[in-house]
Amino acid sequence: MITDRDIARWRLHSQLLAAPGDGAEEVVRSLLAVQAENLSQSAWAVATRTMSPRQGDLADAIADGRVLRTHVLRPTWHYVHADDVQWLLELTAPRVLPTVDQQLRPLADRMTALTDTVEVILAEASDRTRADLSGALADRGVELTGQQLMLLLAHLELHGVLCSGVPRAGEHTYALFADRVPAPRRLDRDEALTELALRYFTSHGPATGRDLAYWATLTVTDIRRGIDGAADKLASFEHDGRTFWHALGDAPASALPTGHLLQVLDEMYRGYQDSRWMIDAEGVVPRARESAIGMALVDAQLVAAMRRTVNSKAVTFWVRPHRALHAHELEAIRDAAARYGEYLGLEPRVKLDADGRAD
Repeated sequence: MITDRDIARWRLHSQLLAAPGDGAEEVVRSLLAVQAENLSQSAWAVATRTMSPRQGDLADAIADGRVLRTHVLRPTWHYVHADDVQWLLELTAPRVLPTVDQQLRPLADRMTALTDTVEVILAEASDRTRADLSGALADRGVELTGQQLMLLLAHLELHGVLCSGVPRAGEHTYALFADRVPAPRRLDRDEALTELALRYFTSHGPATGRDLAYWATLTVTDIRRGIDGAADKLASFEHDGRTFWHALGDAPASALPTGHLLQVLDEMYRGYQDSRWMIDAEGVVPRARESAIGMALVDAQLVAAMRRTVNSKAVTFWVRPHRALHAHELEAIRDAAARYGEYLGLEPRVKLDADGRAD
């Protein structure tokens, strides 16, 4: 009989944490979308899923336009492959835009003019930071608060007017969508729902329909249509009164590495809602709002909260266990820290932080 722990282990493989991909572009394409709100931590979320984590890998893919960082799926940034961005926007943006546009109501009568002005600015010179755009708008007599500008740019991303440009010194920039995605791939709605279901359950499965509805900000009815369309390429099983969908094939065998240090926004956590707690089969993790920005997984189980601090010489992982850790679990966490440190080019340090505070 399959258990919560079995499902969590299976997800390590689906998500390339136990079976890494060749590079950042492959990882993003495989996962379909990767939450990218925090630049440095989300870059590691992609890199840790590759066979040879390298900081320039994702940066190169974004600079080349093969991978974009834009608003899609939910009202936040995601990394998405250029081949998938158009149909994902057309499918999910109508459900996300009301959340953004409600906060833009004071600018409602100016939106057309604002859109035209931003397009002109980026047509004159692409790859501009938010500060660049704020200054260029001010030069044209358009004064916006930082919050208004942020919401305006998210609105334009969701409408496929803007997307990420070439990063500048690691900072996000904006470019015209048409310049970055000159030949977008389009799908009709039923094709898109089928593609969504197939890609999500292949890269995140086993998972439930409600997990996908949350992840993609769609209705359960839409998700059922997608599952029906992809049914011949998916398999399912019943567990704890729910149906879990996954790619065809049996559960994969366990594989190394067993330890992972991830942000709390990682797909292993944020990629689910209905069945998120497969990563806590023992029920030791408090179900309150996340108080840490990171988590330590061992054998696909969330054994500790984690905070990361960085200086010029070292990266320190402050680990606050949810229960007493066994020796092999500490070793797995230290192995994960060593991989992270090598990626950053810094000395890795692991500090047990029983009270949640650094010394």
